[in-house]
Parts: sequence; C-alpha cells; structure tokens
Amino acid sequence: MRHMIEGYRSHPGEHCGSVAMRSLLEHYCQLELSEDVVFGLGSGVDCLYMVMPGVGAVAFGRSGSMEVDLGSALGVDYRESVEPDDDRAWQVVREEVLAGRPTMLTGDIFYLDYREYKVHFPSHRFVLLGFDDEREEVYIADRIREEPETCSLGALMTSRNPSEGMSTENLWGRFEDTRVRHDLVEASRIAISRCALRMLGEDGVSDGAAVPAESSGFAEAAFANAAHGIEGIERLAEDLPHWPERPGHAGLASYNASAMEKFGNGGGNFRRMYSRFLDWAHALDPERVPAEAGALSMQAADGWTQLAELLWKASEGDDLWAQARTRALSIAQTERQLFESLADGTRAAG
Repeated sequence: MRHMIEGYRSHPGEHCGSVAMRSLLEHYCQLELSEDVVFGLGSGVDCLYMVMPGVGAVAFGRSGSMEVDLGSALGVDYRESVEPDDDRAWQVVREEVLAGRPTMLTGDIFYLDYREYKVHFPSHRFVLLGFDDEREEVYIADRIREEPETCSLGALMTSRNPSEGMSTENLWGRFEDTRVRHDLVEASRIAISRCALRMLGEDGVSDGAAVPAESSGFAEAAFANAAHGIEGIERLAEDLPHWPERPGHAGLASYNASAMEKFGNGGGNFRRMYSRFLDWAHALDPERVPAEAGALSMQAADGWTQLAELLWKASEGDDLWAQARTRALSIAQTERQLFESLADGTRAAG
C-alpha cells in the first residue's frame, strides 16, 4: 500500500519544532502565524544544562515542552506520548496517516538518511505525511524544504528509538481537538508568564529540571544532573573552567558551540526568535510586555553567539575557558533582567 496526505503546506524555517508546529497549526486549526510567534507562544526559551554519563555536558537553548505548551497557550488540545515498542509505534502513526492526519514525530537526526547529518541530535522534530509499504519508504515534512523528503522506513524507525545513546522513545504528537479556545492576547500572556517563571525558577521545579514521564534510564540519569532556566546558565558558567578536565573536552566544546548556533536549538538562534516574538507581543499588548523586552532578548542572543565563538576557539586549543565563564555569567544577568521585567507584568496582574 502507498498513501500520501495531500494539501499539507510545509513552511521552511529556523528551527524544526516551530516549523513543524507552525504548519500543523495552519493545517488543523487554520491559524496562520509566523515561526517566531509560534516559538514564543510555545514559551520556547530555556537553558537546559545536562551532564550526561559517558557523553559529557550539553546546554540546550529551548524548552523540551515547547510543542505541548504552545497548544496549552492557545487552548488547543495537542498531546504527545511515547511508545516503547517499535513495531507498534510505527503502526500507530501509520494509522494516523491513513486517517489523513499529518503526525508529529521526533528522532535522532543522525539516522535520517535524507539529511546526511554527521553528529547525533536526538530531539529533531518532523512531520510524517505518507508511506510506501512496497518500497519501504516514508515521506516527511522537515524544516529545510517545502517539498516532502523521502526516507527509508528502517532509518526512520532507528531514528525514533535508537539502541544507543539518548532516545525520545518513539515520541509522537496528535491534535485531539483542533478548536482554538484562547485569542492571541490571552495566549501571549499565558506563554510569556510560563516562560518567565520557568526561567526564574518560579515554575514549581525547585531543584533542577523535571524528568519527563516514561523516560529511559539514560534520560533519567541525564535529567538527574540537569538544571534549567537561569540556574542552568549559571551552572554552565561555573562548570566551563572545568571542562578541560573532561576526556574529549575539545569535542565537547565544538559540539556545544554547534548546538548554540548551527543545530537549530541554539542560544543565539532562539533568543533572536524570541526577540521578534516579544516585539510582536508588545505591539499586541503594550501594557503587559515592556517595550525594551525585545532588545534585551537580542542582547542575550548576541551573548550566546559570542559564547559559541569562544567555545569554537577553545576546541581548537585556545585557553578561553575563563572568558567563556564570564560571558555565560553576563548572559545570565541579561536574561534575569529580561525575565524579571516580563514576570513583573504577571505578578501585577495577580
């Protein structure tokens, strides 16, 4: 059997998750939003700093719950779940496509044969649009092109739940109800409040980062040593001078530099997206969103880009670890100023 969903419009963009959710919201909810607004309404900014056994330390620049938080802010019933059994995981999403429903998937981009990626990145987002049983192929909307990509079924299944390293365990998402219950002003207020309180450590997660439900033992070990928000940036800063003591520290530095600027999950990229969202939100709701918020987010973005440049040079042998620490602490100070100003509006509103 071969089946392909027609009429799905894929918008290329900066980041896999916001690209996928932008197109899915347009398809399911008839909401036409920019990628920056989608990212902002998903409270996408974060700093998740994880020390992973056998791998090293990694700083991620976005929230792990952006897609679900986006649905919550808009009042759309969008849910995600894992499926440990690989064969069942494929049958579940295959049935979604047969029912005409484009389906959010996650996986390690390293294994997707149409991308030719050279490093592991296990939280890549993309949308399943079709399959061909005879050819053992699947058809995917990804962030690079408008046209669907062709991937082997075997590569897709390996990507979704690889046997080594970190796995998202066949995580997939579904729109249970496509009604939009919140207007954009209310959605913006919900999203900004959530993001600000999380970054400031006032979101109910008192010590480090929350462990996702049904996570693997590897993920549990990683999250057990994780911190998020401004605490995550500060812990990164304090650890940086000790990175040269780690085995393979040059590779660790270059991976994190790439994560910040090239992989679509980076600090500079995400803060620039959030800056443009805040400018949009200020025009929409000037009493709740300070005029200077967008500029502060852009200042933080520039700081992340400078930190990535220092890590690149450190990976090549330059002794820049103390400078990298100073830069990370400066970013934390800027982001604290930004999110305190955003949280003030939330606190004032009760």
